[in-house]
Amino acid sequence: MNIEDLEKEKNEGIENLPLLERRKFLQMGLTVTGVFLGGSVLSLTSVSHASDQNTDPEMDIPTDDQYPYPIHYGMVMRQNRCIDCERCVEACKQTNHVPDGHGAYRTAIQERLTTENGSEKREFRPVLCNHCNRPPCVRVCPTKATYKDPETGIVVMDYKKCIGCKTCMAACPYNARYFNHEKYAIDKCNFCIDTRLAEGKKETACTAACPAKVRIFGDLKDKSTEIYHLLHTPDTKIWVLRPDTGALPNVFYMNA
Repeated sequence: MNIEDLEKEKNEGIENLPLLERRKFLQMGLTVTGVFLGGSVLSLTSVSHASDQNTDPEMDIPTDDQYPYPIHYGMVMRQNRCIDCERCVEACKQTNHVPDGHGAYRTAIQERLTTENGSEKREFRPVLCNHCNRPPCVRVCPTKATYKDPETGIVVMDYKKCIGCKTCMAACPYNARYFNHEKYAIDKCNFCIDTRLAEGKKETACTAACPAKVRIFGDLKDKSTEIYHLLHTPDTKIWVLRPDTGALPNVFYMNA
């Protein structure tokens, strides 16, 4: 799915985002400030620097212990740094044994052409599983083959339980799953939990391979991490894809 397809998915903006969902974003340390790219994604900012703009008396500023998982992994994409070299894609394939063909991918780069001052401009956006706090894929899986790892919040697959019904593929708002013919099961990005993280490494394969440092991976609740710093920098616009789904993604976008 390209950027144009994603942007066809309508979102009426923050006024139509349910109060419960806005509370959930606050529990991530972020607050709603607006919309981006024609309303297809949601602009967020650090709650510590936007609380004076918050007129909802039921929205309380969260404390650090409100993150749902002991280690709460996420990723920030510094989108305008992406040069479409696809080193992230190749590193992911090699590390996680992603098969060729059949639409198989764990991460990809979307491209959009725009016109600015009479000249064409290319924009690139990395995409992958958003490891949502309320993942639709987990909710619809009939065998519980896909689930949230209770220690890290990563959405993972139990291939032995998967029956290949593809219900989770249809439910995913991000088109981030594929059918692995070699495993005869659904597969997806799992933040390298069984490869690099299991070996004690601190970065995913795609993060480590990126020469432009587009992807920043880490623990969202750890104040010493770069990802925490990026998400809580004053006046920095942060947005997520498809906020209208209520999935509460843990992959965030910003311009560097």
